[in-house]
Amino acid sequence: MLLVKSGFVIDPRSGTERKLDILADGGKIVRMEAGIEEASLEGAERENLHIVDAEGKIVAPGLVDVHVHFRDPGFTYKEDIFSGAEAAAKGGFTTVVLMANTKPAADCAEILSYVLDKGARTGLRVKSCGTITVGMQGKELTDMEGLKDAGAVGFTDDGAPLLDAETVRRAMEEAARLGVPLSFHEENPAFIENNGVNRGKASAYFGIGGSDRQAEIDMVKRDLELAECTGADISIQHISTKEAVELVREAKKINPHIHAEATPHHFTLTEEAVIAYGTLAKMNPPLREEADRQAVIRGLQDGTIDMIATDHAPHSAEEKGKPITEAPSGIIGLETSLSLGIRELVKAGYLTMGELVSRMSWQPAQFYRLDAGYLAAGGPADMVIFDREETWVADNFRSKSSNTPFAGMELPGVVYATICDGNIIYRKEG
Repeated sequence: MLLVKSGFVIDPRSGTERKLDILADGGKIVRMEAGIEEASLEGAERENLHIVDAEGKIVAPGLVDVHVHFRDPGFTYKEDIFSGAEAAAKGGFTTVVLMANTKPAADCAEILSYVLDKGARTGLRVKSCGTITVGMQGKELTDMEGLKDAGAVGFTDDGAPLLDAETVRRAMEEAARLGVPLSFHEENPAFIENNGVNRGKASAYFGIGGSDRQAEIDMVKRDLELAECTGADISIQHISTKEAVELVREAKKINPHIHAEATPHHFTLTEEAVIAYGTLAKMNPPLREEADRQAVIRGLQDGTIDMIATDHAPHSAEEKGKPITEAPSGIIGLETSLSLGIRELVKAGYLTMGELVSRMSWQPAQFYRLDAGYLAAGGPADMVIFDREETWVADNFRSKSSNTPFAGMELPGVVYATICDGNIIYRKEG
């Protein structure tokens, strides 16, 4: 048994925010109340009891990241499922949803089973999407029903935009029939000359064409229109432009099936970071302007954007050391996500801590139909224990990669323990 004592409990599902003890057994929470004393437990329970002192700390549901790349199979020199799970646990995550753009892609039950079987050995709840199209070629739909039966929790061709509107419409109709969500990478290559860098100040600095904001706007507009008549639950991934945020805001007024996610880097940084950090701040979609960053924050405030997801995208130092037009896009994010949310959203006064926890646990879990993101008797014993005030230096990453502009920064929000299925899968050293 596990007893978490004297923590300030935040449960976004019920709205609970007060000091409580949490008793867990067999991977489930069995009691959640004030003043659970060891003496009140039966003898056998006391003998096997492990107590975690959470005095002065926040106890929240284990965080849920619905957009991560663990690069396994195919690119395990960047990350594998085991190292990715360690990074997630250090960041306070107990559930992750893997993207399907591995090599080979997770477009069949065989690859999906490999991923899920390996994930089951991590101590973390590792879920995975399947691809929407075979080989991520944007043409033929996968056997979505077969992939769902094999364990896929949703579908996405993340990393590659779906350019054919008829394919997208058919995917939405099938997803609605199966009751599974779709997530879309919205970048039209017709508006991109060099990806990963915003067309504007940053592209001018490097003397390249860059990625125009219209690349995102164009595809978001199309997919919101398609979703209106299909009934599919869809998410606009890693939203980056003020225009796209507004399109989602308006669409949600008439369609309850519309969702969106924001990354910590898009609510924290602008294209100025690409000038300062080079390829370490190159990503798809790119960092935009301050007005876009503010629009993403407002979207998180008013619920236009439901979810915070890291788009954890590890790359080797050698790859990121290439010139700006050759280096791959993406940064790691699992170990810094909670801290950036605290610094940029809570301490800046945009969200309450409860709202931040909700967008990092309960709401993403709801979109993917996961039993996660809440604390209640009978629910999963998945928790993160952290100190919102204490600071740490972003280094010694558990990820195999360290491609992030946040490396070396002092950040608030120290994770003391991550508990998944009643087991402590990460504990702060010292």
